[in-house]
Amino acid sequence: MLAAYLVALPWILGPLIAWWRVRDSRSLADEPADAPRGAPLVSVIVPARNEARNIEACLASVRAGDWPRLEIIVVDDASTDGTGALARHAAAGDDRVRVIDAPPLPAGWFGKQWACATAAATARGDVLLFTDADTRHGADLVPRAMSYMTRIRADLLSVAGAQELVTWWERVVQPQVFGMLVNWIGGTEGVTNARRAEAVMANGQCFFMTRTAYDAVGGHGGVRHTVAEDVMIAQHAFRGGYKVGLVLGIDQLSTRMYTSLDEIVRGWGKNVYAGGRMVLPAGPVRTLYPVALLLAPLYSLAPPLLFLRGLLGFGSPTVALGGAVALGCMILWWSLVYRWLRLPVWYAALYPIGALVQLWIFIVAIVRGQRVEWKGRTYTAR
Repeated sequence: MLAAYLVALPWILGPLIAWWRVRDSRSLADEPADAPRGAPLVSVIVPARNEARNIEACLASVRAGDWPRLEIIVVDDASTDGTGALARHAAAGDDRVRVIDAPPLPAGWFGKQWACATAAATARGDVLLFTDADTRHGADLVPRAMSYMTRIRADLLSVAGAQELVTWWERVVQPQVFGMLVNWIGGTEGVTNARRAEAVMANGQCFFMTRTAYDAVGGHGGVRHTVAEDVMIAQHAFRGGYKVGLVLGIDQLSTRMYTSLDEIVRGWGKNVYAGGRMVLPAGPVRTLYPVALLLAPLYSLAPPLLFLRGLLGFGSPTVALGGAVALGCMILWWSLVYRWLRLPVWYAALYPIGALVQLWIFIVAIVRGQRVEWKGRTYTAR
């Protein structure tokens, strides 16, 4: 029996280590929801390319925010589905909202960065809030985030919100990728108290940045040619001597990133290799990144494979029993994750399917290399 537990040890320790790293994460729920006197102007920047299904709800949630000084800039990035018209209709009568058209995309720029830079050039706020069109903001998001940003003296603060998982594929696959990211990043305090640039990140779905810091590090122009522009701008800020922070905002922010298996595969496929590789330091770590990337889903798939091998009569009984113990530990861990996500815990038993899809996404992304395709555009990440 002891030998079986030794076989299962990596899958016993793995969840415990993950829990230990996130246990002290900070939440916006602990911050005051009232705006202070003399509140600074916050410019909310929403880049939008073919976001007809999201832009009205996003804009409505931002406009409902409890912050007294707010300007909202929506950038229509050459949409072909009427995004700009929908945004203008949704903002009618609200002087705080401007909808602008992004100029033609220059060579060497990614579309999102160009849209953000275009809006930032016209923004008047002391603080810039960059947020995606598929987000939904709670009314207390800005007050609580600004309070925390002020308290920890951050120049860039990312908010990690809830992920809306509606379809079967979303619920099976998305937690696997998020789990890998949590294992990489750790909890919020690992970013907020980081001592090296490679340990910091930003969540492009929602991050606040002071105008001073944004201009000093070159804004989105300094990350115009990379997929992981959010992480890279955070690293630039850290290297420039600016404070970078991360906080949970589960009740203040929600995002539905993708709505189908095809979107999940294409969406993560564009980020996970070309983007992840570039945020790592040059040298052996970056060179070995493809191997490390594949280890995450393989780690998850090993327990059911070992258990299945034992059921079929291959290998020693000790390995089979170890596989069963490891599988039980993984299902228990994912049950806790799904409970935290407020989803039915029985999805935990399906985690190997999600890990298998995750492996396929990573293989395709590695084969594609630095070439990125998204929303009708093809880029080469640098």
